[in-house]
Amino acid sequence: MTICFKFDYEVLLVGVHINSLPIFILICIVLFTIGIFSEFLSFFQYCVSTVAEGESISDLNNMEKEKDNSMELSSLSSSDSLDNLIGHNVKSSSNDQAISNHEAHFDLIKYHPFDIDSKLLFQIDHFRSSRIPFFLKTLYKLGQILIGYVLMLIIMSFNFWFLLSILLGYMFGYYLFFRLSKQEVNIQELLDSMSNEDKCGQMTQLGLDVIQKNNLNPTDQNPIDYEKLKFALKVKKIGSFINPPPDISSSTWQLVINTIQNAVLNETSLKIPVIYATDSIHGASLLKEGVLFPQPLAQASTFNLDIAYRIGEITALESRAAGIPWNFNPVLDIGRQALWPRLYETYGEDVYLASKMGYAYILGHQGNDIKNRTKSATCLKHYLGYSLPFNGRDRTPAYIPDNVLREFFLPPFEAGVEAGAQTVMINSAHVNDIPGHANSYYINDILKGELKFKGFTVSDWQDVIRLHTRDKVAETPEEAVRIAVMSGVDMSMVPSDYSFFDHCVNLTKKNEKFLNRVNDAVTRILTVKKNLGLFENPFANAEDLNKIGTNESEEFNLEAARESIILAKNKGILPLQKLNKSKILVTGPTGNIIRTLSSGWSYTWQGESEDLYHKYGRPKLSIFEAIRKKHQGVVEYTQGVLFDKIAQDFDQTIQVANNSDYIVLCIGEDVYAELPGNINNLIISESQIKLAKAFFDLRKPVIVVYTAGRPRVITDIAEKADAVLVGFLTGTRGGEAIADVIFGDYNPNGRMPVSYPKYPNGYTTYDFKPMENFELNSVEHLYPFGHGLSYTEFSYASLTLNTSEIKYPNDLQIKVNVKNIGKLDGKETVILYLNDEYGSLTRPVKQMKRFSKVFLKAGETKQIDFVLTSKDLSFINYNSQRVVEPGRFIVYVGNLTDTFLLKM
Repeated sequence: MTICFKFDYEVLLVGVHINSLPIFILICIVLFTIGIFSEFLSFFQYCVSTVAEGESISDLNNMEKEKDNSMELSSLSSSDSLDNLIGHNVKSSSNDQAISNHEAHFDLIKYHPFDIDSKLLFQIDHFRSSRIPFFLKTLYKLGQILIGYVLMLIIMSFNFWFLLSILLGYMFGYYLFFRLSKQEVNIQELLDSMSNEDKCGQMTQLGLDVIQKNNLNPTDQNPIDYEKLKFALKVKKIGSFINPPPDISSSTWQLVINTIQNAVLNETSLKIPVIYATDSIHGASLLKEGVLFPQPLAQASTFNLDIAYRIGEITALESRAAGIPWNFNPVLDIGRQALWPRLYETYGEDVYLASKMGYAYILGHQGNDIKNRTKSATCLKHYLGYSLPFNGRDRTPAYIPDNVLREFFLPPFEAGVEAGAQTVMINSAHVNDIPGHANSYYINDILKGELKFKGFTVSDWQDVIRLHTRDKVAETPEEAVRIAVMSGVDMSMVPSDYSFFDHCVNLTKKNEKFLNRVNDAVTRILTVKKNLGLFENPFANAEDLNKIGTNESEEFNLEAARESIILAKNKGILPLQKLNKSKILVTGPTGNIIRTLSSGWSYTWQGESEDLYHKYGRPKLSIFEAIRKKHQGVVEYTQGVLFDKIAQDFDQTIQVANNSDYIVLCIGEDVYAELPGNINNLIISESQIKLAKAFFDLRKPVIVVYTAGRPRVITDIAEKADAVLVGFLTGTRGGEAIADVIFGDYNPNGRMPVSYPKYPNGYTTYDFKPMENFELNSVEHLYPFGHGLSYTEFSYASLTLNTSEIKYPNDLQIKVNVKNIGKLDGKETVILYLNDEYGSLTRPVKQMKRFSKVFLKAGETKQIDFVLTSKDLSFINYNSQRVVEPGRFIVYVGNLTDTFLLKM
């Protein structure tokens, strides 16, 4: 055989006559690309396999421990091996609290057996896996065969066109390699390659404690027992973990998550990345360096969608920087039961407010692409009807008719699905005697059917097995698994053993319908992992640590806290003058502690560790410390009472108060989350009432500052106080925010996100029915929904509707002028309420349909425009259908009203 080249653009290649130079160049490009990069991949295969077979992880750990004894700490600064696990060198940062010292990171080496960049290995391994299309594998093998032939062509043909083709081939190949290394996972192909054990493992979520060392040494940087981890991944195929490590520093979070993901890569055949989750309810609040924002109820007090968006954005940024791609938030339950201990996790009692705040939070948290390393997945919870327990206690039954459920409780979840939320957590309790995790109608029919939710659902803590142990709807644990999965639960937060996995595997072997449901669940789980980019890169990066706890985020935290403060009452005493020499007594159980500004989900589940608030993050000020810092006169603090009893300094406190010019009485609740927050009485504690009464007897000016996660009854105190400030858990900057409002450095503009009860009984929300306020029945709130004062004053005028009669389904345009008639600049929340005067079902006296927060300079007037659609005029009828009925509607804005007639 002869190979001959004619340089007059005729090429004879292996007996094939080619008259086109571009075709010839293309052949060279393809052959060279395939061949050279096949060799490149083979080289990496060799590296990986050689190292993997050479030493076990435990051996490497022992080797590294021996090295630790002889290695000076100073050498770590120049060690390139620190990036083995995280994938990047540890970079210095001006933010000392965002970057841990070298010693904290050195242990990262011990769980990574390769000296090759982890992310690159992960990409290469996926190129080698069965997920690569068959034709690419064929080209790969063909390239290895033809590489010699192509190289021979190169040697024999040193002319311009060959050199050009080789150059282009290299450029194309370089792109092709990295493109293929990030080849998107084909979910169906991956599912087809999975065993039933693989599938059930993906549906199983464990707590970190299952894979932790038994006797954790405080000096251990990495809490993971690698043998336990290997068993969880190799034998039980676990696909998800939750809960923080004992040390919640961001670097430890990264270490834990990267250890797990490296074990996935090194120990499992399918190499499906784990998805890790935690509860970041008000910021990345389980990170030592994270920013602890106001709780969601306080966020709702702002009536500011930008705040919800920005908090979602920063929470995702900080969580993902620590390696956490999945957040169990937002809580989209409607807070219409004042006793309920999880009220502060909600956006309040109103459907529209909760829907809009939740939607904004999700947009900020997830953005347009959750593969972005500054974004992470959200989880809507607790679907559905969880927040209206009949007796007010957590995880107890609710009784909600279907039309009420669809009108009040479903819309926020619908908004969350529309916003793109990736996951949904199921109600831990019962609705109408059906456990949430056994409610196929709610999960399969409504959520996955009507709402077309494409993500996956996850159980709450132990709630699958509780179908057997607590709810008594399943006679055996295996039956509990079957009921939950068939009802639409895709992942079980077990979280302390492998029981769900074992029962799931057994059921797949004997029930084809169950296996089909498992396939659907796993498809949903894998899709979310793919959407997050975990198949491409599941690792945390050390260089991202400086994104956590930044000055910018902390300043925004203060802004959010200020805007969440509600000035509920003011008899002209506020703002105080900080430049005079008046004497101020700050007193009460919440006056000089930080924890009651944030409560649960703050560094710990219950948020009870006061020392952690001082130890972690940036310096924080209590209400007393913030007032003392601002005021030039004398500021003292005495406690007076504890939350549940009289303090030893009670008499001393009264004496100091008698010698003071102003008393700032700080009352509220101690910290709690979930079940431990259950109460038997909505009235505030007797000890606090006694302290307040003693102050009123002195006839001194009393400014009440109430901070708590729900509206405890304080009627007797509030009616006698000269001013009342309410903060529904304003976060770690809340002390400063309260001081800013007290001294007038910030003009308050928060609004009540719930109806504040006047009495412990007869409580109702603002959107009550006419019969509740008829004849001898009356509705009285201490402070109504939407209430909030300012240091300036606003007036409303010229409420205008574009028509007094509209025909369905046309929109209605509404305009109103709002003027700041006071002397200070300020923000005003303009709320539009609507009343459907007559309907086939009794309609509420009013419902909020729109709101707009506007900043007005003193003397400034702005026109606010609203548009109501036909959906705003609709309701859910007795047949659970959304309908619009003709009739007369009343519009309320400020102190103005107008009417219009709807015709069909």
